[in-house]
Amino acid sequence: MTDFLRLDLPALLAAILAGGTCGLLGSFLVLRRESLLGDALSHAVLPGIVVGFALTGLRSAGPMLLGALGAALLATLAIGWVKRAARLETGAATGLVFTGFFAMGLVLLELTGARSADLDVDCVLFGQLETLVWLEAKGFASLLDPVALAGLPRQLGLLAAVALVAVVVVALCWRPLQLIAFDPAFAASLGLRVGRWELGLNLLIAAAAVAAFESVGSILVVAMLVCPAVALRLLTDRYRVQVLGGAALGAGLGAAGVLLAGPVPAALGFTLSLNAAGLIGTLAGLVVAGCLIARRGEGALPPGTPPAGNKSPAPLSVGDARS
Repeated sequence: MTDFLRLDLPALLAAILAGGTCGLLGSFLVLRRESLLGDALSHAVLPGIVVGFALTGLRSAGPMLLGALGAALLATLAIGWVKRAARLETGAATGLVFTGFFAMGLVLLELTGARSADLDVDCVLFGQLETLVWLEAKGFASLLDPVALAGLPRQLGLLAAVALVAVVVVALCWRPLQLIAFDPAFAASLGLRVGRWELGLNLLIAAAAVAAFESVGSILVVAMLVCPAVALRLLTDRYRVQVLGGAALGAGLGAAGVLLAGPVPAALGFTLSLNAAGLIGTLAGLVVAGCLIARRGEGALPPGTPPAGNKSPAPLSVGDARS
C-alpha cells in the first residue's frame, strides 16, 4: 500500500482532476460546436508558458499560468481578427492561429533555454504522469499528516485549484452558460455580453489546459475536452446530464487509464505496464465509439433523437434543452 501511495496515487489524482475539469468544460465547446477551439487553446498557450518561465526562471504555477492566459487571450482575439480580415470561417481561422502560436512556442523553447528546465516537447505533448511521485508517503496516516501532504507534487495543487474554480464558475453561471451554449442570439437579446462570456470561458479552458500540461500533456487535454462531451451528446439531450456527465466520465476515464496502465496488471501478477496518458486517450476513443454504436442500435436512442435515417445529434435550443 505504501508503494501505491508513493508511486500511483499522485498520478491517479492528477488524471482524475485533469479529466474531470476538461470533461466539465468540454461540454460547452461541443454544445457551441467549437470543439476545435479546445485543440487551439491547448496548443496556443505554449508560447505563454515558455515566456512565463523565461521571465522568471521558475517553473512555478503562477508565472506560467499568467503567461498561458495571456497567450490564450491573444489567440482568441487573433482568431476573431483573422475571421474578419480574411473572411474565413471559424474552423479555418482557428487552425491558422493555433498552428502559428504552437510553432512560435516550439521556437521559444529553443531560444529561451526552457529545455534545460525539463520543459520540452515530450513534456508538453505527452505529459509526465509516471514521474509524479509522493516519496513522503509512509502509509494511510500520511493522508492526514500536513508535513507529508506538503510533499505532494506541485502539479496536483494547480490542478485542484483550477478544478475548484471551474466547478464554482459553472455552478454560479449555470443559466447564462446554458443560454450562450444553445442560443447566443437569444442570450444577447436578454442583455448578456456574449462575447465577454465566451472569452471568459475560453480563458478558463486555457487555465485547465496549462494546469494539465505537465502531468497529462496537450494531446490528452484535447481528448478529454472533446471525447467525454461527445459521448454524452450521443446519449442525451439533457443539459444537466450533458455537463455533469461529461465531468464524471472524464474523471472516470482518467482513473481507469492510470489503474489499467500499471497498478491493476501488477496486482494480477503481470509485469506489463503501459503509458497512462496514451491508455486514457485510447479508452476515451473507445467510449465514443461505443456510444455511437449504442445510439445506432434499436431501442438505444435517447428522447428527442431524430427519426431513423437521420442519426446525427439534433441541434438544441434553449426552449427544448432539458435541465
